[in-house]
Amino acid sequence: MMTLLLIALAGCAAQLVDGGLGMGFGATSTTILILAAGLGPAQASAVVHAAQLGTTLVSGCSHWRFGNVDWRVVACLGIPGAVGAFAGANALVFLSAAAARPVMAAILALIGANLVYRFSRGRVRRKLDPRPHGAGFLSGLGLVGGFIDATGGGGWGPVTTSTLLSMARTSPRRIVGTVNTAEFIVTSAAVAGFVSGLWAELAEHAAAAFALLIGGAVAVPAAAWIVTKMNPVALGGAVGTLLVVLNLPTVLAAAGGPPVATGAVTGLVAAAGVVLSARGYFRARVQSAGKSEARPSVSAPPFSARSESKRVRSR
Repeated sequence: MMTLLLIALAGCAAQLVDGGLGMGFGATSTTILILAAGLGPAQASAVVHAAQLGTTLVSGCSHWRFGNVDWRVVACLGIPGAVGAFAGANALVFLSAAAARPVMAAILALIGANLVYRFSRGRVRRKLDPRPHGAGFLSGLGLVGGFIDATGGGGWGPVTTSTLLSMARTSPRRIVGTVNTAEFIVTSAAVAGFVSGLWAELAEHAAAAFALLIGGAVAVPAAAWIVTKMNPVALGGAVGTLLVVLNLPTVLAAAGGPPVATGAVTGLVAAAGVVLSARGYFRARVQSAGKSEARPSVSAPPFSARSESKRVRSR
């Protein structure tokens, strides 16, 4: 019972992160499931993807209804992403727990580093480039994103959304809606991969997947509030730093690093993450203030002789 409660709390925390950033549910919940609930890497990724089947379906339908989906990009991203996710799930299933743990920790740490890097720039927005993305580029991005998502228990959003946002070829709402819709295809393929090699354990952890889903659903109203109140740059940097700090010791220990050196390196990385996150936060504030000052003030309409003549005749 306590384990299921911890998993529900993991879903709640992951949904709060995802609500503030538009990404991070898988990476955050997988890290918590491994460290707090004691699940193995393959089991944690399987539970997360099973829970995401429902959330990604609802999210994709919502974005479709609001016109936020580019179906060409969904196909170019989602189909190769499904191939990568199925391959990644099978690769993770056939790795031993001892070998899979540092691999997943390394992927999660890299996802965290990517978040820190992205948000340290303060989300600089550039003028949109009207050229569409090439099918080859989107297919390669989807393939890599799907593989990382399955083997890391998350990462589809940090890999694909961050890349497409940085290229500034379409509006952010269109990117988020398209990526979230494609994620249902990727998640379905990942679950199929886990079912093919991990059916007994996935059935055993069905309650865990349900608890994760319930915890995430409970946090949806709070996540919606976070979007309007919390600074996403500060949240993104903090979450990225936390992912690196929590997973880096596992990677260093697997590499044979002594505990003292592991602790020192982790501390330095944590300090660097805090500095970069603060840099992104203050940079975003400066840019927001500059945009506010550059925005022209609304003035009274110019004097019109015609309107004045109407006013005189009405007396």
